Amino acid sequence: MCCYVSVSLTIMRRILIANLLLRQSSLFLRNPRYHASLTAGHRRVCARNFCRKSSSEDTNMDLSNMRKKYKGDEDCFEESQLVSLDPITQFGNWFDQATKCPEVGEANAMCIATATKDGRPSARMVLLKGYSNEGFRFFSNYESRKGSELESNPHACLVFYWEPLNRQIRIEGNVERIPFQSSCDYFHSRPKSSQIGAVVSRQSTPVPNRDYLRQKNAELEEKYKDTDVPMPDYWGGYIVKPSLIEFWQGQTNRLHDRIVFTRPKDGETELGEFQHAAEGGWVYQRQSP
Repeated sequence: MCCYVSVSLTIMRRILIANLLLRQSSLFLRNPRYHASLTAGHRRVCARNFCRKSSSEDTNMDLSNMRKKYKGDEDCFEESQLVSLDPITQFGNWFDQATKCPEVGEANAMCIATATKDGRPSARMVLLKGYSNEGFRFFSNYESRKGSELESNPHACLVFYWEPLNRQIRIEGNVERIPFQSSCDYFHSRPKSSQIGAVVSRQSTPVPNRDYLRQKNAELEEKYKDTDVPMPDYWGGYIVKPSLIEFWQGQTNRLHDRIVFTRPKDGETELGEFQHAAEGGWVYQRQSP
């Protein structure tokens, strides 16, 4: 009910404003001297103020009715549907399905959340560049905000969201830098333009404008036209060593499926409530949505 009242009031305000504008325009037409006295500058100011008021009215948006259907109960994700009790293998199965889904643009796009030592979080999208039983690899600038946060607080959370499949995977773990040579090998496998871009960008530092970046890029393109681009010492790879991997699948009735794999802490030998033994030292359980 509140939603309808809010929408109705918004419509009434817009009708009143439209009528006011029509009356004003009629006045201009009947009084040429008044119309002439309104300079182009005044008209621009009036238009700008009107647009500002209109946009400010629209910023208080009610999105409570925005929802979509996910899968039905007949398509739920049961424990019996796990292809493996090794969560890395299960990740690979879902990842392969995402890469083969034409509606998924970048299956390896993931959000990585980091935090400062005192717990202030930040998040951004990066690309997964490899995974194994050891963990999940990505590359970045060590001097960036994420790099600085990982230096003081080496923990991160990754989230893959594949909307067309109604699936997401959440991964938590400790983060370490990968060996220099592994970073170097990957760096030189990238297109040369990407190598130069990594040298140009001192990620997360302020720059005067985009032309500054264009100029630096052009200078380095000329400098390394006939030679290899050396990998900067402020750039390289990370590996997230997982301690938790959650497989989530959406359900229309919001009773979403959540199957969570965790690594027991040192000294933990007994299974917790509703926990089951998995492979490779992992345990798993279903959690409430």
